[in-house]
Amino acid sequence: MSDWDDGTEPPKPTIGKLVEQLTEQTTRLIKAEIALAKHELTTKATNAGIGIALFVVAGVLALYALGWLLFSAYAGLAVAMPEWLAALVLGVVLLLIIAVLALVGKTRLQKGLPPKPEAAMASVQEDIAAVKGGDAKTARPTDEADTEDGLTATARTEKKVDDK
Repeated sequence: MSDWDDGTEPPKPTIGKLVEQLTEQTTRLIKAEIALAKHELTTKATNAGIGIALFVVAGVLALYALGWLLFSAYAGLAVAMPEWLAALVLGVVLLLIIAVLALVGKTRLQKGLPPKPEAAMASVQEDIAAVKGGDAKTARPTDEADTEDGLTATARTEKKVDDK
């Protein structure tokens, strides 16, 4: 069917014209994608900044509240025992809590060090091996049954993400 009023077919564009249109459309598409990404990142950064500010305010107020709660605990203990002993008991309890939190924090920090994405690195090595046509460690064709869990690095990565 013809798009022209006189019944003739429209002229076919030349290769040069097609390349020009492709270049122009690709440039417009890339600029639009960059603009969208900038807008999205700006919005997310603004929301993150507001969220961080609210957390800081909440943290400061929590410290004031903690101070009042500790004073209340001291005042309550001072009714049952001398003031110096109430202050000492409260100080020892706080030191015990601090020690437990520090040990738990140290353990968690050591689990996260060194901070390298091991699953992602394994996946990249697997991709490189696939491009080369074999396993990165053994230089032979990859066989999923050879791995101890029977999963590829990509499947292991997806499983870890799903487990969290």
